[in-house]
Amino acid sequence: ADLNNVRFSAYRTAIKIRRLQKALCLDLLDLSTTSEVFKQHKLSQNDQLIGVQDVISCLTTIYSGLEEKHKDMVNVPLCVDMCLNWLLNVYDSGRTGKIRVQSLKIGLISLSKGLLEEKYRYLFKEVAGPTEMCDQRQLGLLLHDAIQIPRQLGEVAAFGGSNIEPSVRSCFQQNHNKPEITVKQFIDWMRLEPQSMVWLPVLHRVAASETAKHQAKCNICKECPIVGFRYRSLKHFNYDVCQSCFFSGRTAKGHKLHYPMVEYCIPTTSGEDVRDFTKVLKNKFRSKKYFAKHPRLGYLPVQTVLEGDNLET
Repeated sequence: ADLNNVRFSAYRTAIKIRRLQKALCLDLLDLSTTSEVFKQHKLSQNDQLIGVQDVISCLTTIYSGLEEKHKDMVNVPLCVDMCLNWLLNVYDSGRTGKIRVQSLKIGLISLSKGLLEEKYRYLFKEVAGPTEMCDQRQLGLLLHDAIQIPRQLGEVAAFGGSNIEPSVRSCFQQNHNKPEITVKQFIDWMRLEPQSMVWLPVLHRVAASETAKHQAKCNICKECPIVGFRYRSLKHFNYDVCQSCFFSGRTAKGHKLHYPMVEYCIPTTSGEDVRDFTKVLKNKFRSKKYFAKHPRLGYLPVQTVLEGDNLET
């Protein structure tokens, strides 16, 4: 609830999921281990239903392995209990005591740690057929299971609601409506951050930004160095904002919310500093009318929506 003041839905959702990921210690679990545990527990029939006992046995293997590597951080019984509850809340809200094998896998893979594109590859592999191709139905199942994660946090509206059909359509349209897509075509589409999945790449940006320290001072709350995301104005020289001021919509005198900003989740390079300086210079000579017409110039990477209206400007 204390994250509800973040104005941008993709960020609000991603920050909530990041908090959940850390509470469940899934930020310590790498993708290859997750995949190994699925094999070890013979979870190959994705459309099968498995009961609570089997889920507990799978989670116990996962957390026992994590406890060996991170003794002080993992309490096995507590983690198993919390993760089981989370999985049931997401995939068995009616508490039938059973969830689909595929749902279990997609839930755990989505919150494991690893490189973003590698995660896309793992997710694709879980739903693809023996030919390593994926049809509309299989992609639909993947997106349906993935969207349950923000839905359980009350955040589904911004991602097209529970209706994943427009996302499936946009992916196949991009690939000339062929009956099946390859993993490469899926990754290329995911790079565009489609509406129903935008929270996942943003989650990775949130995780990357957590330890970033920027040699800059927030013009609003004066935090220095800025830790986390740094937002730099492309309208004013030396105008930087920290993530908490930016997300809650605070501004300093003379800087409007609709002015273009650029986001950094890791410290800037000198090349980026020069590039931004040039942009500010150009923007200095642009009128108010220009910004009213082009409010999203160089703005948050959240309006990469391939279907439906923009989430927010």
